[in-house]
Amino acid sequence: MKCMSLLLVVMLALTSLVRAQDASPQAVPPATGHDQMHGEHHRNMMKMHQEMEGMKADLEKMKSDLAQMKDNVTKIGDPAEKGRWQNNVDMWELMVGHMEKMLHHMEAMGPGGMGHGMMHDHGMGGTAPAPPAEKKPE
Repeated sequence: MKCMSLLLVVMLALTSLVRAQDASPQAVPPATGHDQMHGEHHRNMMKMHQEMEGMKADLEKMKSDLAQMKDNVTKIGDPAEKGRWQNNVDMWELMVGHMEKMLHHMEAMGPGGMGHGMMHDHGMGGTAPAPPAEKKPE
C-alpha cells in the first residue's frame, strides 16, 4: 500500500512538472495607456530639447554672420549700396533679436516647452483653459 501511495505522489509531482514545462510563457502585458502616454511625452520632450539645441546653434551662427555683415557695411563707399546693405543688417538684427526672445521664452517655459504650472502627473493633464465666453444678445 505504501508503494502505491508513493507511486501516486510521484506521478502527481511529475505530471505537474510536465504541465509547468509545457505551459507557454506568459506574455508580457501590453503597456497601459498611461505608460504609452508617458513614453510619448518623453519622446516629445527629447525632440523639443534637440530642436532647441539646434535653434541655439543656428542663432549663434546668425549672430556671427550678422557681425561680419556689420563690419562689411562700414567698408562700402557707395552711399546707395551702403544704404541697401544697412537695410539688410537692420532686418537681420530684428530677426536675430526676435529669435533670441523666442528661445529665451521657450527655455523659461520649462521642459518640453510646457510651463511648470501646466505640468501635472508626468507633464500630462492639468486643466484646460476655459473656452471664450459667448456674448448673449441684449
